[in-house]
Amino acid sequence: MPPPLDRVQGDPTVPAKTGVVVIGGGIIGACTAFFLARKGVPVVLCEKGEIAGEQSSRNWGWCRKMGRDPRELPLAIEALRLWPDMNSFAGAETGFRRSGIAYLCRTEEDIHKRQSWLELAGKPNQLDTRMLTRDETARMLPGLSGAWLGALWTASDGRAEPALAAPAIAEAARGLGAAILTNCAVRGVETRAGAICGVVTERGAIACDRVVLAGGVWSRLFCRPLRLRLPQLKVLSSVMRTEPLDGGPEASAGGYGFGMRKHLDGGYSVASWSSNVVDIVPDTLRFMRDFLPARRMRGKELKLRLGRRFLTELAQPRRWALDGASPFEAVRMLDPAPHQPMLEQARAAVTQAFPVFHTMKIARSWGGMIDVTPDAVPIISDVDGFRGFFIATGFSGHGFGIAPAAGRLMAELVTGETPVVDPSPFRYSRFLDGSKPSPSPLA
Repeated sequence: MPPPLDRVQGDPTVPAKTGVVVIGGGIIGACTAFFLARKGVPVVLCEKGEIAGEQSSRNWGWCRKMGRDPRELPLAIEALRLWPDMNSFAGAETGFRRSGIAYLCRTEEDIHKRQSWLELAGKPNQLDTRMLTRDETARMLPGLSGAWLGALWTASDGRAEPALAAPAIAEAARGLGAAILTNCAVRGVETRAGAICGVVTERGAIACDRVVLAGGVWSRLFCRPLRLRLPQLKVLSSVMRTEPLDGGPEASAGGYGFGMRKHLDGGYSVASWSSNVVDIVPDTLRFMRDFLPARRMRGKELKLRLGRRFLTELAQPRRWALDGASPFEAVRMLDPAPHQPMLEQARAAVTQAFPVFHTMKIARSWGGMIDVTPDAVPIISDVDGFRGFFIATGFSGHGFGIAPAAGRLMAELVTGETPVVDPSPFRYSRFLDGSKPSPSPLA
């Protein structure tokens, strides 16, 4: 059962013309629309289903700088600068709180890995991250049990409520003049002389000169008729939410076998710390060479699974007419079943670490599809040779936490302003120019 969602009522009419169309009403699309509207740019946010109906409401809700890939860290720093203002920007509750996050260390190898990140990434960026001793960890996380040696800790990291944040930010964009269209799939783009001149939605055409594709796991499919090679795969994440639980820690924590985060109502989200499921699909074979360097595609962290999903995606069309129904109208919301064995393992692990969870009652559990790139770094970029077309996708499970900064950066790229951070690590062309991108060993 998916998490309860603050529903956004879509506008009744489709504008005939705008400046920018943002495709995808998740947290990235909502933040992009918000920062564009804040600049006075006419913008239409189009979502095939409900705002934040897929992974944007199903993620853990962590907002962190700690442990980030060094290429992504400047964006995370900017995001944590923006998150405390998002409630006031939105005029609504996003759930953000600076509660701190701890990475628990069970072995000397864990300590070495976290210390290496701190020395090579945390300290050079002047973060407040530090290593905690066993006793300090116990004080930061009351009720902690087990043979933990210490933790990597960042007090300024925090948490927010995924089911609240994207809807609130989308409504804030509307308050600044943006149009919000729900249950309105964009079937494709129209071009003139190699440049964007509009989009075609299921409810009619919209003339525009810039488009931002923020379609999450759907971005790869959208790019196929455009002959754009987008190496991106889907990863299934499974999460369970408890009923309110007294005596649990305020801070979020990840340790062997589990990750957890407190909700505003006193319940917790609990998931596996590093284990997810990857369904083998035709794109797995198409992009195998791209993903080979990715350590996360091997070993114990990802469980490969061959099943019905392969045939489902094999049957998806490569192209479709813009005057007929598209694949995006056939599936309004991806609602995959969670992987119960991983949830059971996470439940056992969090209970071992925090005995207070022995009494927890599971309110609901759900699955969500994460859009992953070969280097686990997002694409936030224009597309060479395709004037007016921009892509914001492949956030690899990090999108919620860095969304405010990602939306701001994309808005600046679209308007040609000086970007808040160096956008070169996020360029789309890195997958085409022989760079052979791969995950950072520090992340």
